[in-house]
Amino acid sequence: MSSKPSIPKGTRDFSTEEMLKREYIFENIKKVFKLYGYQPIETPAMENLTTLLGKYGDEGDKLLFRILNSGDFLSSLSNDDMAILEYGKLSSKICEKGLRYDLTVPFARYVVQHRDEIVFPFKRYQIQPVWRADRPQKGRYREFFQCDVDVIGSDSILNELELIQIIDQVFESLKVGAQIKINNRKVLAGIAEFAGVPERITDITVALDKFEKIGWDKVKEELYGKGINNKSIKDIESIINVIRLTDAEKLIFLRRILLDFPIGLEGIKELEELFHLLEKVHINSSIVFDLTLARGLNYYTGAIIEVKSTDINIGSICGGGRYDNLTGIFGLPGVSGVGVSFGADRIYDVMDQLNLFEKSNSSSTEVLLLNFGEAETEYGLKVLRILRNMNIRAELYPDQISLKKQMSYANSKKIPFILMAGENEINNNCIKVKNMSSGEQKVISMKELKKFVENEIRQTKGIDSLPPNLKIL
Repeated sequence: MSSKPSIPKGTRDFSTEEMLKREYIFENIKKVFKLYGYQPIETPAMENLTTLLGKYGDEGDKLLFRILNSGDFLSSLSNDDMAILEYGKLSSKICEKGLRYDLTVPFARYVVQHRDEIVFPFKRYQIQPVWRADRPQKGRYREFFQCDVDVIGSDSILNELELIQIIDQVFESLKVGAQIKINNRKVLAGIAEFAGVPERITDITVALDKFEKIGWDKVKEELYGKGINNKSIKDIESIINVIRLTDAEKLIFLRRILLDFPIGLEGIKELEELFHLLEKVHINSSIVFDLTLARGLNYYTGAIIEVKSTDINIGSICGGGRYDNLTGIFGLPGVSGVGVSFGADRIYDVMDQLNLFEKSNSSSTEVLLLNFGEAETEYGLKVLRILRNMNIRAELYPDQISLKKQMSYANSKKIPFILMAGENEINNNCIKVKNMSSGEQKVISMKELKKFVENEIRQTKGIDSLPPNLKIL
């Protein structure tokens, strides 16, 4: 007896209803991206490991899904190679490619590879799946979609402002309450210098990135475990532990403490400029200057941003920041970029728990034409063509079966309108319409079809306009 098929842990199937909800998220996000002048690109699911490794820190590298070389991938290994027990060294010999961990590093590779085709500053968006060999848990998956928006080739803080505006507008359109946290990696570098351990900035940011999950005591334990002395840890704590201060007071405090550390002062200046710009625009989401925000990825160099839902405790639903050196790794130095990534799967979970999905999006079909026979089908196909020319999603039931089964099909798909055409309707050039929500039935002439679409279906669908000069039967 064959076993029941399954999928890998940390991955999911999506039903038709779930896909319609996901598409609703993607469409809203895309609409905002395009509104700000960003254009789409796509990159392959797999990248060369030389592209991916070393960009995410040691912990990130461990989460890369490696792909075995095709064919007899063991044939090139010697007996000494086979005796190697260290996973990293052995895997590098039998795996040359890996599934992408995020969309930012492939984007940097894309920019360098296509530099002669790109006009800078280059504003792109990208909506594709990524993969991480993480431990599956609530809100954390091994395969998930990211919706990235980046601008590269510009140092201006106006780009950070624009990304925050995009974040605010996306979550406003989805009716998701959001808190936008902001920090700057240069400030964190200044804090590391103040603590006397500038060379340990990576260890500090990796530990701080876990502050919200594990608390300060556990962060201190991790820092101590990394070899950072107690005095340096206390110095870091003395700066981080200013939660009660306002954002403006935090900046004043930091400017005084980091007066002798230019990298820290540069970060403070950038934050001051960003907060000044934010005062000039309208932002619905709450904005917080969070000194514990670190964003563990190694490639961030300036402003860092993270977004949390104000209604559901599910972790970050959007995040990103400024990266100055990422393209330099691939041979194109001096090109700064900044971007954020929306976590579509977590946004879906938030919206699903809050019942934020529109009921009108529960069906992909708006009109179903019932099948009464060959002659009725020929007449109905003409009606369907007219409806589709009006941007109405319509289908014909393909089989001539009982009316009860066809109606059951419509109910199961939550199709709002049913059309029926029998001998009388054909002879009188009309169609019978049933509203599945109210149960109301009426017969309309084909000349009235456009008016019916305008007054009833269009209101539900929200069509902006119908094609002019439609030919009616």
